[in-house]
Amino acid sequence: MKIPATPYNEAERLRSVQESGLLDSGPSERFDRLTRLARRLFNAPVALVSLVDQERLWFKSCDGYCVQEVPRDISFCAHAILKNEPLIVPDTHQDERFFDNPLVTGETNVRFYAGCPVRLPDGATAGSFCIIDNVPREFGAEEVAMLKDLAAIVEDEFAVVNAATTDELTGLLNRRGFKDMATYAFSSSRRRAEPLTLACIDLDKFKTINDTWGHKEGDDALLAMAELMKGSFRGADLLARQGGDEFAILFADTDEKGAWIAMQYLTEKVNAFNACTERPWRLNFSWGVTEYDEIEHGSLAALFQTADQRLYHMKAKREKGEPDAS
Repeated sequence: MKIPATPYNEAERLRSVQESGLLDSGPSERFDRLTRLARRLFNAPVALVSLVDQERLWFKSCDGYCVQEVPRDISFCAHAILKNEPLIVPDTHQDERFFDNPLVTGETNVRFYAGCPVRLPDGATAGSFCIIDNVPREFGAEEVAMLKDLAAIVEDEFAVVNAATTDELTGLLNRRGFKDMATYAFSSSRRRAEPLTLACIDLDKFKTINDTWGHKEGDDALLAMAELMKGSFRGADLLARQGGDEFAILFADTDEKGAWIAMQYLTEKVNAFNACTERPWRLNFSWGVTEYDEIEHGSLAALFQTADQRLYHMKAKREKGEPDAS
């Protein structure tokens, strides 16, 4: 069996997949109708929309197959994402990459595979749209064209989901997208026994920017803050605009002390921006950070409540001219 190679841009690809909000999300009729249609069009027992995660292949939609995920290193779709064109395997028993693959030799009995890579709106290859059969079969040019057309529709649906989970102004996750991704992050953190810390941000005197220089300048201030956040934190950290002048960061594999250090770095970046900008306004912000505790924080809402309390405690101290705690 040949283990699938790793894409050259794997770190960026994984970040896009994990930020898409698609992983570990619930059933979706928009994808299920496409896999049902594919089974009928190709007279195949199985049709899938797959997402290639770090160590697993996760099925966003699965018609004719009863499992939710398989290990990445034995998956066909991890091979399919390596090229721009569909991967067609007429007979797995005659293919040196797959003849002794557990999905071929085991109960799954994969004898035929056709998978077309599918991309997210930012261009990252997320996984594939594929059909599977338990007998060898030929796959002509007309069938390849139909598979590509269905994969293009999957990509259109990805774009719809992306629009629903992304803040239109800043390009960060919106409230819904952050909630979906945070749910995935909590699950991953617990599985790996890694710390997870939330930071809430609120721009200081943002109303003054809008009232004094207009909403266009206010939007520019929000954009500037979003860009500074993107440049300050790691790809694995989740960044969101919660609404108005409120932002949030979920720091992966980071304790509270580490998150505080990261926020200090953001402060330095904002100060540097203020020192050289030609804008009439300056960016200032308060924040609160709190590390997830399974006993204390029974939900994401409880974690937000603690972080918000610390944010407004900082804001109140600053209004009094008192220094931030270290």
